[in-house]
Amino acid sequence: MDPVRGRMLVETARQAIAHQLLGTPPPVAGEPWLLAPGAVFVTLRRGGALRGCIGSLEAYRPLFEDLRANALAAAFHDPRFPSLRADELEDLEIEVSLLSPPEPLRFSSEEEALAQLRPGRDGVVLSYRGHRGTFLPQVWKQLPEPRRFLARLKEKAGLPADFWDPEIALARYAVDTWCSSSGDGEPRPQAPPAAGA
Repeated sequence: MDPVRGRMLVETARQAIAHQLLGTPPPVAGEPWLLAPGAVFVTLRRGGALRGCIGSLEAYRPLFEDLRANALAAAFHDPRFPSLRADELEDLEIEVSLLSPPEPLRFSSEEEALAQLRPGRDGVVLSYRGHRGTFLPQVWKQLPEPRRFLARLKEKAGLPADFWDPEIALARYAVDTWCSSSGDGEPRPQAPPAAGA
């Protein structure tokens, strides 16, 4: 992604959160590309620790609206964390991941599914009846082995780690990711890991 656009995404997320916390001016969709459909995840960290992560898997609204809504949801509505406080904003790291459209995987067994996963590259969506979960490609850093990655994804979707059924559906997607902390003010593109990493 263009570095200027990456900077705008991170700044827009920060402005949306600051507006809610401090009453500063709200972000404005000043570029036409922000009005095109887009899907993002917004991840918040403090001191390297996760502080919130919410996003959309598919583009169903303008990118600007998706970014603003997910930034606010990550800051104030992630059920794993209390709402962000104003005193946390200064050292808050914001990461914005822009998702490609999901690509369904075709397989007839868990082994075939595992063989198609590309560690370090794929974001993965798992769906089974009413269960659904996803891991961004960044999760491969903590779970580099495909079998463990898929087992934890099943758990995230509310299924047992060793569960398998022919009706399980998997899709993969790629992300462009930009990250910034308020201390340096400059978004940094997150380099994609080498294939097979």
